[in-house]
Amino acid sequence: MANVTFSAPTLDKDITVYAVAGDNKTLLGVARQHGIPIPCQCQDGECGSCLIKVTVLGDNAPMAIHLTDKEKLTLSVNGKLTKAQLDNTETNDMPPPYRLACQYIVRGEDILVEFSGEPGVEIDLRR
Repeated sequence: MANVTFSAPTLDKDITVYAVAGDNKTLLGVARQHGIPIPCQCQDGECGSCLIKVTVLGDNAPMAIHLTDKEKLTLSVNGKLTKAQLDNTETNDMPPPYRLACQYIVRGEDILVEFSGEPGVEIDLRR
């Protein structure tokens, strides 16, 4: 089980839910299951509307979290994935901070998922 905490200016308060690790449910699926309104349009990793920032909580090192080819392209085109971050992800299994909720598969680690509530807008621009 993983604790997934969702945080956004559009939420009254942060919401923590439990997600079963390895059930192949995306973060978008977990959010929908719990009524958390992450913006999304294509749900296929091509539009970037479900942009999220993921922070691993706790002392354990982040698990290797595979980026799909669509996610790599969409994040890169939108300036959310640098070449250095991509290299670090592929070489050292260090996930980048920005992801797409429709592509991110929940693993067995506790995470903070931040989103702005606006399609494709990063949370850091709303602080």
